[in-house]
Amino acid sequence: MKLISHLLVSMLAIFIASYLVAGTTVTLAGAFLLAVVLGIINLFIKPIVKFITLPITVLTLGISSLFVNALFVVIAARIVPGFYISGFWSAFWFAIALSLITAFFGMFKNSDSK
Repeated sequence: MKLISHLLVSMLAIFIASYLVAGTTVTLAGAFLLAVVLGIINLFIKPIVKFITLPITVLTLGISSLFVNALFVVIAARIVPGFYISGFWSAFWFAIALSLITAFFGMFKNSDSK
């Protein structure tokens, strides 16, 4: 049940971020696949990339992690049919919006579900 609710929240956040950021379009199936693909990327690839880019992240005070997230969105856009990003800067703002919206929805989780 927790996985399904997280998937639905991610899909809703993707729809909202796509609506807010110009240059992005997503379908219902695309939002579902994007939530799954970004979850897989964040689970398996992101920890490795974070470790490799740690010195740059420290030097830039964390700003480079925003670009890494945008790169993951660009990669996901190439994989997922039904999700379109017009360019890197659209992916950059989409990644920021998606993070903020997901964090906002995360505030409403029960403290018991941890």
